[in-house]
Amino acid sequence: MTAALAVAAGVLVEINLNDRGSDPTAAALAAIPGSRSATLLEEARQNMILVDAASKTLTLVGTPKLATRPSSPSSSSSSGGAGSTDLIVNMPAPDPGTAQSIAFGLLSSYGFASSQWGCLDDLWERESGWVYNAENASGAYGIPQALPGSKMSSAGPDWQTDPTTQIKWGLGYIQSVYGTPCTAWDHEEADGWY
Repeated sequence: MTAALAVAAGVLVEINLNDRGSDPTAAALAAIPGSRSATLLEEARQNMILVDAASKTLTLVGTPKLATRPSSPSSSSSSGGAGSTDLIVNMPAPDPGTAQSIAFGLLSSYGFASSQWGCLDDLWERESGWVYNAENASGAYGIPQALPGSKMSSAGPDWQTDPTTQIKWGLGYIQSVYGTPCTAWDHEEADGWY
């Protein structure tokens, strides 16, 4: 007979490894005196069993859509316009009154479909956390992390303090350099900057 010793909830437990049909974890937990810890462990174990069983019964009924566009060359060439075939799920609009809602509202004025929102949100979340006065060690500034920050003065004199001015500049920059937020995000993912 093969046996193993284990410590569970501070109690030394011997587990018989010869019983192929039995669950050694359940046997170990059963040997632990009734305690809150043992109860919680057993509940977690049962939940894991249910999740595992459920995951094995799922069937794919359609192709999943992505929240952000995949980084394949064919998808990065799309303009994101009305006729676009991007594989992007339209994300819900952000909370009103936030920098994110300002950017979401300005997407169409730069020719971007709302499906580009997820990429823009990911991009500027990584760059600045949507903080208007974010500054990094290299001197990049604001929500879009313009380098130098004073470049944003072309969008307005309040570029240091106004998220709308920064967002307008950032969307114009993305439009002129990358074409779409998703193409800018692809570059960010590949190179660590945009």
